[in-house]
Amino acid sequence: MQTHEQCRAFFLIFSLTLTVPVTACSDAGGYDEAAGPGAVGVGQGGAQDFGQFRKILDSGQIPGPQTLDDVGFFNEHKIELPPADCDGTVCLHGQLGVMGNMITGSNCTLVLLGMNTPVDPSRFERPPLNLAVAIDTSGSMAGEPITYVREGLFRMLGALEPDDRVSIVTFDTDAEVVAEHASGDSAELALAIGGLRASGMTNLYAGLQTAYQVVEAHADDSRQNRVILLSDGEATTGIVNDARLVEMSRLYNARGLGLTTIGVGQQFDPTLMRQLAESGSGAFYFLEDPSAVEEVFEEEVQSFLVPLAQELRIELDIDPGYWLRAIYGTKLFEMHGQSAVIEIPSVQIAHRRSVSEQDGVGRRGGGGAIIAELVPRSIASVQEQGTVGRLGMRYRTPGEDGTVEQLAAITSPLAPGELPERGHFSGGGVEKAFVMLNIYAGFEMAATRAAIGDESGALAVLEPLALSVDAWLADNPDHDIEDDLGYVRKFIANLVARGAQSPPREKNPPEPWPLD
Repeated sequence: MQTHEQCRAFFLIFSLTLTVPVTACSDAGGYDEAAGPGAVGVGQGGAQDFGQFRKILDSGQIPGPQTLDDVGFFNEHKIELPPADCDGTVCLHGQLGVMGNMITGSNCTLVLLGMNTPVDPSRFERPPLNLAVAIDTSGSMAGEPITYVREGLFRMLGALEPDDRVSIVTFDTDAEVVAEHASGDSAELALAIGGLRASGMTNLYAGLQTAYQVVEAHADDSRQNRVILLSDGEATTGIVNDARLVEMSRLYNARGLGLTTIGVGQQFDPTLMRQLAESGSGAFYFLEDPSAVEEVFEEEVQSFLVPLAQELRIELDIDPGYWLRAIYGTKLFEMHGQSAVIEIPSVQIAHRRSVSEQDGVGRRGGGGAIIAELVPRSIASVQEQGTVGRLGMRYRTPGEDGTVEQLAAITSPLAPGELPERGHFSGGGVEKAFVMLNIYAGFEMAATRAAIGDESGALAVLEPLALSVDAWLADNPDHDIEDDLGYVRKFIANLVARGAQSPPREKNPPEPWPLD
């Protein structure tokens, strides 16, 4: 019988990564990297950062739990994987990890399922763009937000190719096309960007719909046809119902028009902007400072967004010895008892090539993970010894008939809930994923406790987490995790500055994954 103090959690971590060769892992937990630092991510839609959460900590404040998104957090982490040794454009891998969690030390078991590709990105040329940028110019964008937008758009012009065509749509109380299907070196574009001014209300529906209409009018199968929506996400006039806005956007997405959303301003609505991006197989960003806006605009026009795979479906079936509790890292899933289905409209080559590489001063993107959390029931419940579950993947390769299918068993040399003295990791990727998930859980728990006034409880989570992560980094230097630790410490400092007291030593920290 398991106790509340023993969090017996199993996590299936599904990472989207395109890697260079890495040798197979050993039963002893060894991991030999042939050329891991050259890896390139495979991106999916949704949040690409947790910039809003970080910005609040940087300003000395305490972030609320609603500002932390699991998809965005994991997308700021690069995970290295074994070789892409399959015949398709996307390959499936699995790695096992078992270790005490980094907050209370109770048992957690993890399996990293990575997807990578044998496709060489250097052989691809980015197709030309048919892009419309819908820019919120309402009064809520006055000051720094609209200044950041102008800076980012001018930087974007320098990253355009000769065949790219860009339209600019502004919207406040009404929507207006101020530049249409213009080349990057045209005076029309430069004048439209330089003339951006903020006033009026926010007709988000009209702005997005107008941008879609402009892209559709010039749609071409040889181009990337997409929209970038930049706004604080708060509709104040026109159609203000979020559900109607998302449904309108989905109809255009179904006709092959992609969408990326960028959130700015103090009244930014992350939920709506995330939802729009996810349905459009696009990215979602939060512009936390001037350097970030420049990086994001340049990144978006340089990205290769032609899909590696479309209609990708992951089916996860779990052995009765485990209970499927939750899934993190995607909103595109359904759970039914011991099974889950993850459906991603498309995945494409991302830009980040190594753990140490950043997009610029403030951004890390290019990673990602999808995590299914399980709780072991009992050894007696196991249907097949050594098997945790089975995974099936199928997808359609763009431009080809039929589908590609792969099957994989999720196996373990350990009994459910068993914890080796030093833990067990069959690869470096799953070990980093374990640390990522613990940090995310710690942030979420601390933010939730602080939001209800339990700042001492928030410290009870973050202080042991900081010690554990610091100890892990001593043996495993990693740029992403080092940056995370810096924000764990900022969170602690902000709580202390507000008068929070560390809990008594005899008081145990709350379990990150308690048994329900």
